[in-house]
Amino acid sequence: TGSIYERKAQVGEGTYGKVYKAVNTLTNEMVALKRIRMEAERDGFPITALREIKLLQSVRHENVVSLLEMMVEKSSVYMVFEYMDHDLSGILTHPNFVLEHAHIKHLFKQLLEGLAYLHKRGVLHRDIKGSNILLSNSGQLKLADFGLARFYNKHKSTLDYTNRVITLWYRPPELLLGATAYGTAVDVWGAGCLMVELYTRRAIFQGQDEIQQLEAIYDVMGTPSKDNWADVERLPWYELIKPSRERKSQFRSMFESVLPPAGLELAAQLLSLDPAERPSAAVALESDYFTKEAPEPVRPTGLGDIAGEWHEYESKQRRRKEKSQ
Repeated sequence: TGSIYERKAQVGEGTYGKVYKAVNTLTNEMVALKRIRMEAERDGFPITALREIKLLQSVRHENVVSLLEMMVEKSSVYMVFEYMDHDLSGILTHPNFVLEHAHIKHLFKQLLEGLAYLHKRGVLHRDIKGSNILLSNSGQLKLADFGLARFYNKHKSTLDYTNRVITLWYRPPELLLGATAYGTAVDVWGAGCLMVELYTRRAIFQGQDEIQQLEAIYDVMGTPSKDNWADVERLPWYELIKPSRERKSQFRSMFESVLPPAGLELAAQLLSLDPAERPSAAVALESDYFTKEAPEPVRPTGLGDIAGEWHEYESKQRRRKEKSQ
């Protein structure tokens, strides 16, 4: 691409374009190139890309991916990012790599620190999931893919956002029930899903469509009622897709043997059905899980010993290859 970046391989599929690993031929630095699809845009530059660029230019944090520069070439525009060796989905599907409890805590702490920073800056990420959580060989974690992110106004009561955001398995119940007024709690739900996934190595709620996704959530967290979610009946689709049957939460009994006690408590709070009951990312960082419960967080340094690079995209390619043989 151009003369300064030499493409090596495709490593991902972004919200609206392919992501490549490339090398800066002048500095030998590895970068990620995110190509912005222009075909559909007869009217000029895609508004979603503009939003992402503007947003990324206004944030700077050690747990948020850095946009280095923009590059234009013929009919394509590329966003140039710092390169990260792995993503969380890729690492969790690795057959031999084991994360110790202290490593899990360190990674989750970084995730919450990145989220707390974004929320303080008035940014909703709206696509928290494993493949958007990047990891370096030195154990540094960064939130990435801001293709669905937006600034939100904390003080405006008449919010009207789309609920067609967030990958299905990580989408919170309020969005599945049609909410268009929502805030940072949608990202906190995704963080709660990932916290459990760090320990179990599989997504906690796996529905095939919106209704199945709600049922998968209810099977584990119980069904919503006025007692556990005061405003649930006000949601647009509540009457339309009522639970098939009433259920009590099974969360603690299902995961008490997997998560440590204070960790289980924190995960249960992050996965509260009622968004108003979920702690903020900043408050979660003050929980006993981080401040009192052993072990202390330890940066996972073994990521550099893994042969190759593990991103969700490549892991899927590997699985396809194995199936076809």
